[in-house]
Amino acid sequence: MVQKAKILLVDDRPENLLALEAILSALDQTLVRASSGEEALKALLTDDFAVILLDVQMPGMDGFETAAHIKRRERTRDIPIIFLTAINHGPHHTFRGYAAGAVDYISKPFDPWVLRAKVSVFVDLYMKNVQLREQASLLRLQLEGGRSDGDGGEGESTGLLAELSARLAAVEEQAEALSKQLSDSADSGAVATAAHLERKLTGLRRALDALEPGAG
Repeated sequence: MVQKAKILLVDDRPENLLALEAILSALDQTLVRASSGEEALKALLTDDFAVILLDVQMPGMDGFETAAHIKRRERTRDIPIIFLTAINHGPHHTFRGYAAGAVDYISKPFDPWVLRAKVSVFVDLYMKNVQLREQASLLRLQLEGGRSDGDGGEGESTGLLAELSARLAAVEEQAEALSKQLSDSADSGAVATAAHLERKLTGLRRALDALEPGAG
């Protein structure tokens, strides 16, 4: 069963949340509602999210304050945030959004296709990172097994290394295609996230290569 990414929708107006769900339902991911900054922070304590769509103007804790809390937490600081606002206050307001850690800033009413496309990019990046973590976990198990088994399981180890290498190659190919897709994009947040993923893939590939028979 293919794992679905979770997308956090934060808005104090139920009709706005309903509209977001209607726009993003075509992505076939798990949409989680939060009607306040406090509710969003509570959801982030237990679940992992691919991206957060965060309304700026909310009573109590507004979007900027909510984003600041998200970016201060080690668990959530790397989750992309797209700010949504009904009022365009000009460059200063937009700059404050980016300073708070947003990767994008969209004024309402927004183009549903554009919003869906932007969210889709971060979902793709999230899924690639999930695959990468799975490969890293398998690699750690291989390293631990190699230390405990000594030379006894050399054939089995070689087979597992080949399987790991093949799986990693598939992720590398998908990440490369995604990077090419983003290369002409003005979305600097998505480009930076993709570059971070590529660096992690490179590190994992080096670790795998070092385990190959005859390496070093």
